[in-house]
Amino acid sequence: MNTQLFTIIVATGFALVAFAANSVLCRLALGNGAIDPAAFTVLRLLSGGLVLFIISGCLRPGKVSSRGSWSGGSMLFLYASSFSYAYVSLDTGTGALILFGAVQITMIGVALMTGTRLRTTEWLGLILAFIGLVYLILPGVTTPTAIGFGLMALAGMAWGIYTLQGRNSQNPLSDTAYNFIRTIPFVVLLTLFSIKGMYHTPAGIGLALLSGGITSAIGYTIWYMALGNLSAIQAGVLQLSVPVIAALGGVVFVGEAITLRLAISAAMVLGGILIVILGRYSLASR
Repeated sequence: MNTQLFTIIVATGFALVAFAANSVLCRLALGNGAIDPAAFTVLRLLSGGLVLFIISGCLRPGKVSSRGSWSGGSMLFLYASSFSYAYVSLDTGTGALILFGAVQITMIGVALMTGTRLRTTEWLGLILAFIGLVYLILPGVTTPTAIGFGLMALAGMAWGIYTLQGRNSQNPLSDTAYNFIRTIPFVVLLTLFSIKGMYHTPAGIGLALLSGGITSAIGYTIWYMALGNLSAIQAGVLQLSVPVIAALGGVVFVGEAITLRLAISAAMVLGGILIVILGRYSLASR
């Protein structure tokens, strides 16, 4: 295994684990009512920007030619805010299904519209991985509210677009830092409109800061690093592993039992991802 391939695998794996950890932090903060969606979003984005600003300053890069974009910043804010508000009105399983379904539809749709053609094996891999995801979370799926469905679908679309933009990043750290910084005007507006209804607990604040400064800021930066070496289809299907990783994290860190459903769904999701990656690799090598 060459160094570049090893770096890609490690970066992708770290980013996906960060996404899974972020999901757990959001569930602990918002699902338990430790903080309201607006305050969580504000603290998450501001702490993420601050951490990346400090890291960028410590690394003292030379001339920075890549500074993210306003579209990237707006998509980041749209994802974070929509996700937070949707989370309080949807159960975990339903939210995950809507979110990752919207991400897949967005990324695959854009790829198809820009000329990408999927091989039969890639379609099969995508379908297998998504069925595995549905099978994993099916017991927790309930009928969503119209508002919850719309907000989570919007979050998925925004994240899909944000991910696609990252595939062209020349400086992942700088781009991610400036994207977080560009959310500040939106954060100010959200604060002004929501300040009367904001509430928080010390635990909620801590979870929001951890989500923003670590799993979001650093996780998103490393995700941008990995995206330059992934096709849009690969980047999309890889994210279907996040709920599986979160479930496996429960087994490792919380002592939850490995159920037959988890084992089967993990095999389906990971098998589907492998089929997509091998199918794209085979196509590229021709």
